Amino acid sequence: MKILMLLENDYEKDLRVKREVQALHEAGFEVTVAAISHDKDFPPEKRENCILYKKKIPSLIYKSSAGALKFPFYFNFWRRYISEITRDDPADIIHVNDLPLSRVGVELKRQEQIKLVLDLHENWPGLLRNAQHTRTLAGRLVSSDRQWVKYEKEMLQEADLVITVVEEARDRVAALMDAPEKICIVSNTIDTESIAFFERKKNKDFTLFYGGAINKHRGLQIVTEAVKILKDKNILISLQIAGTGSYQKALEKEIEKNDLSSRIVFHGFKPLNNMLEMLSHADAAIIPHLRNDNNDATIPNKLFQYMFTATPVVSSDCIPLKRIILETGAGYIYRHDSPSELASLLEQLCHNRDLPDEKGKKGREAVLARYNWNYDRKQLVDAYKKLTLI
Repeated sequence: MKILMLLENDYEKDLRVKREVQALHEAGFEVTVAAISHDKDFPPEKRENCILYKKKIPSLIYKSSAGALKFPFYFNFWRRYISEITRDDPADIIHVNDLPLSRVGVELKRQEQIKLVLDLHENWPGLLRNAQHTRTLAGRLVSSDRQWVKYEKEMLQEADLVITVVEEARDRVAALMDAPEKICIVSNTIDTESIAFFERKKNKDFTLFYGGAINKHRGLQIVTEAVKILKDKNILISLQIAGTGSYQKALEKEIEKNDLSSRIVFHGFKPLNNMLEMLSHADAAIIPHLRNDNNDATIPNKLFQYMFTATPVVSSDCIPLKRIILETGAGYIYRHDSPSELASLLEQLCHNRDLPDEKGKKGREAVLARYNWNYDRKQLVDAYKKLTLI
């Protein structure tokens, strides 16, 4: 049984997709991945788990994806790309990662009479609704929220299997579908057997860690405001940030303005094991995501990375994060838009540095027992096996 998987991303950077490919290959499926490159075309490469295609996408076409429902350039690029692959090697199942390329998946499903899997990592209409680039005048002209909402509902009806990442996303999608029994949850958990565990060592000052993208909706500006409140009270705290993103420059200006540069350090992108080692030196790790339609229906893999390292988690009250952290006892919750509430919580932890240790232990236990890829890979493979029997 052959799967063609579409990925609007660099395959090497998408850990979730790489884990899915590995699981499906080990279950006996033949997987071909069509991904993109921003540098050049690459010849098809036969990997251990898949055949990988990487085609260069012109910058303007890549940026047009948010307006794909109004302008055909993005879909046309992918139609040509897929036809090059399937001309001599037809697929039995097309697996589309995230909503935008669903239309191309539906077209191939109808043309070849094959199965369609929609793997929804995000609430895409919600993501676009809150993205900085779609909230400008030009962004609103090319990306219509009403169109994306309608598009998502239409595409969901065509899918033979819909994958979501968390229970809240399942419930949201189920309300849009005529056949909610087609939904499967495959969460953004980690493969605990393939990543390193570092013994914990605390720094002199209370250290808070953040790993991931630096975008406005990730909420790091709330954390820097909380650090400012603590600085004004002469409470020492260090914030270590591993990652990059579109909001970094604005954040750096605010940090400099508030004389926080000695307390907040940007380390840039770090490979996973380097990030895990940094975590081992932190008193706590933070997920400051702002509450919105997308963040209330998705789950970041950083949660499970934090928990695996036995690092206590300090998180905003996005619904899935709050549910899992309180359910497992892995950390603490604050109101997403309240720097003062976060500062108060951090002050308590600074004065009781051993207090969070038990939270960290509970988080690690929860990952080893339930929130790990061994559990979620089984959900994926079982859903696929059921799909091939229909």
